[in-house]
Amino acid sequence: MPESQRPTAVLLMAMGGPDSLENVEPFLLDVRGGRPTPPELVEEIRERYRATGGKSPAVGISKDVAKKLEHRLNESGDGQYRVYVGLRHWHPFIKETYAELLGDSPKQIIGLCLAPQQSSLSTGAYRKKVEEAKSALQSTCPVSYVGSWHRHPGLIAAIAENIHQALLKFPADVRATVPVLFTAHSLPERIVAMKDPYPNEVNGTVEAVTALLGDRTTRFAYQSQGRSGESWLGPTVESVVDELACKGHRQVLVSPIGFLCDHVETLYDIDIELKQFAAGLGLQLERVAMLNDSDALIDTLASVLASHESSLCLSPHYS
Repeated sequence: MPESQRPTAVLLMAMGGPDSLENVEPFLLDVRGGRPTPPELVEEIRERYRATGGKSPAVGISKDVAKKLEHRLNESGDGQYRVYVGLRHWHPFIKETYAELLGDSPKQIIGLCLAPQQSSLSTGAYRKKVEEAKSALQSTCPVSYVGSWHRHPGLIAAIAENIHQALLKFPADVRATVPVLFTAHSLPERIVAMKDPYPNEVNGTVEAVTALLGDRTTRFAYQSQGRSGESWLGPTVESVVDELACKGHRQVLVSPIGFLCDHVETLYDIDIELKQFAAGLGLQLERVAMLNDSDALIDTLASVLASHESSLCLSPHYS
């Protein structure tokens, strides 16, 4: 195939999730690096998926994002982009997708994590999976990776707009005083000693969105801490919701800025578990809609990719 006709392959990467209740246990086995999960924990997690639709919606949403982004990138009519989804912990695994995209003879591969904030334990692990696949498949196709986009104007504006829309869930006479609680998935506390960028990047997203909200009370907390014996980043969402209740607030709006799409951490951890916790304290808790496959996210991803390709033109030597 002539070089001019070979497409650019965009590999969207995400954690993934079980596509059925039966696959919760093998999914957890992969997440835990092959270590068996205690049966009681498997059943607990399975119940969470049962309560939120019987499977993770994240895989389907990621595939919808890929289709829309491919259409958006090819609007000029030259069809020079192919967009794929590769998951870290479930099908289609990154290695499976890597083998598939090589069949289209791409001239280059661009890896883009569906997570705005970078961390060696999350986005870094996705990149490692790509490099493992590249080595195993003996591919010589150039690969580059999109870096952080935690302060991209499109992302920040989209989150702020969704916050404004979600505030309409509250009575008109209290909307101006409803605090916004930003959340992100917690990671082990050891990343601080590693000088991992994640805490600073999460704070950067919060600061950028807060700047668009005007004079409004905001807080930040980490959610969905793991069950390992080590310490995890805090404060926890429960402790901050409790603090807000103690200060006399009766409403709170949760904005999970560390996530792009719906999955068990939003549909269960926030919409069910945290909502019940808040109700016990006398608070009405609502959640901001996730960006999912919205036009705002597609436009942001297209812009992020355009900036990345421009940088490659200035520095064309990559792996």
